[in-house]
Amino acid sequence: MAVMQVDVPLVSLPDRTTTICASSVSDKCSSTPGHHKELSSGYSASTPRTSATAQRPVKIFQTTILCVCLPERRRGQLAALSIAAVVIIVGVPLWWRTTETYRAWLPVSQIKDLAKLQLHLSADVEVVFARGTVTPEQQKKVPLTQTQDEEHTVDEDTTLRYRYETKYRTATIMEEDALKKPTAAEADLSLHMLSESPCGSLVVYVIPESSSLLPEDVNVYIGQRRTALVRISAQMRVGKTLEQLLAQLEPQIKQVLQVMSFSHTDITVALSDRVRFRPGNKESIADSMRAFKSSPGYEITFSLLNPDPKSHQLHWDIEGAVQTYIQPLLTKLSPLANFSMDSQTLYYTMLGVTPRFDSSFEAYTLNADSLAHVINPVEARLGSNAASSNPVLNFLLYVPDIRHSPLYIHDHRKQEVPSNAFHSPRWGGIMVYNVNGFYGSETEFPVHVNINMAKVMGVFLAQLRLLLGVQSLSPPPGFLVAPCGSAGLADWELDRLMWSRSVENIATATTTITSLAQLLDQIGNIVINDNIAQQVSSAVTSLQLAMAELEVGNLGFALQYSKEAILASEKAFFDPSLLHLLYFPDDQKFAIYIPLFLPMCVPILLSMLKIVSEARQRRREKQAKKE
Repeated sequence: MAVMQVDVPLVSLPDRTTTICASSVSDKCSSTPGHHKELSSGYSASTPRTSATAQRPVKIFQTTILCVCLPERRRGQLAALSIAAVVIIVGVPLWWRTTETYRAWLPVSQIKDLAKLQLHLSADVEVVFARGTVTPEQQKKVPLTQTQDEEHTVDEDTTLRYRYETKYRTATIMEEDALKKPTAAEADLSLHMLSESPCGSLVVYVIPESSSLLPEDVNVYIGQRRTALVRISAQMRVGKTLEQLLAQLEPQIKQVLQVMSFSHTDITVALSDRVRFRPGNKESIADSMRAFKSSPGYEITFSLLNPDPKSHQLHWDIEGAVQTYIQPLLTKLSPLANFSMDSQTLYYTMLGVTPRFDSSFEAYTLNADSLAHVINPVEARLGSNAASSNPVLNFLLYVPDIRHSPLYIHDHRKQEVPSNAFHSPRWGGIMVYNVNGFYGSETEFPVHVNINMAKVMGVFLAQLRLLLGVQSLSPPPGFLVAPCGSAGLADWELDRLMWSRSVENIATATTTITSLAQLLDQIGNIVINDNIAQQVSSAVTSLQLAMAELEVGNLGFALQYSKEAILASEKAFFDPSLLHLLYFPDDQKFAIYIPLFLPMCVPILLSMLKIVSEARQRRREKQAKKE
């Protein structure tokens, strides 16, 4: 209620006491007790007055209190509008800001582009013609460069394109001297000393038919480095143009590329994480499942199992054997991954299968069907490297006890395995080492046995090559492949493995990144921290760089970028803050917020509806009065 002080003029003064209502604003106010003011003229009711005085008008000003009242309904409407305005302008933005899920920016468009994978692989081949392989007329058109492109569609989202750039030239004087060596191995070493070919490239030397470097039944020699020797017959070059000569050489050059560089089958197998691979036979299935998946590091464990320490006192120089036989291979494989090695000796460790005595061989045997049951009981005793997440390659040397000695492994055809060893895909290998030759009629136990580490490491080295993906290819007819040498791995075998690992890393990283993007898109309330966004962006950038380096044929850089991509993608995907159990579905959120906001929102909404209905009613009344 508001009050106002005004001066009210009185024109005439009656003879009796006059009561004036000073509030004409509201009927309610006029009917309220205490709102009337008794005004007196200054004369008493009993005071006699003269006629002159009675007839003369007297003007008197009297101070009167007026009361201006706001209706209760109006005040309620203003209060409801104020509360609604505060809730909408202040409350809702504040609640939205404080409960907003932080999601850092991700390169979604670039990730979608990676979902459509288009790999371009480029290989450089240099073909060198030795003296006597081209005619003087043909030699005038050399040097020459040719490019051949192939495209293969693996599935609707994956396309492979191969580009072979072949450069033709004639041999230099020093190369001619190297090709005059007595053997192909010496010529290969001399050519390597002249110039070392970069990683991923090949050099093919075309030699005449009269050369004594190759045997008569051999047309192609593949050395330990990135060089090959191809013999050309006299009929191929006489009376032919250079283009015709190159067309006849092309099939042999392509075979050399598939053996020393990469083949479409190898690249398709490397895409197994992204594309379902359907091999045509059991051998290709075994090849694709035998090797370990690409990893930044591997743990290699050598274990000596001595089930009968009372009868055998075994000694093995594992440290020296590793440095002599295994370390050169791991050094050469260092661009692919990091390796760590350890060894252990386990006593009273038996195989999970009891060997059977075969009277025809006068020995105990393990058939191929029982080998699968050998690993599980032994693996429980090996322990595990819980501090590392890298795959573990296990190599076990088992010395049978005196009751089951000698012990031999038989294959599916009941034939004795020459190495007396077997390997399990993506696990490791086991070799049985018999020591019955140390027994005699007057042997004192325990028998001191020095294990022949050259024999053992030869088996373990072959198994290690298979488990790491170095495939032992069967060369085509007329091909001669040189042994890998003391390093355990030829240069071209390393290139072949690097091609496969680079493609495999790219396929794995793209699958991981696209899966992560789909997960974050489907679950909108997962927090995307800045470190996760940084890892995703780093993975996408590394993938783009890896594919660009593959396209130009820089195999070393492509492998390095692909390793960085897979590390960043795996780190982002398995970040603990992205665990789905940390977040609630929307229905649970509604169950939390409804009891909080419903009691507050219902009165405000009802008041708003009432205000709107009253405004409409007043508008209709005004229109009715105007009419």
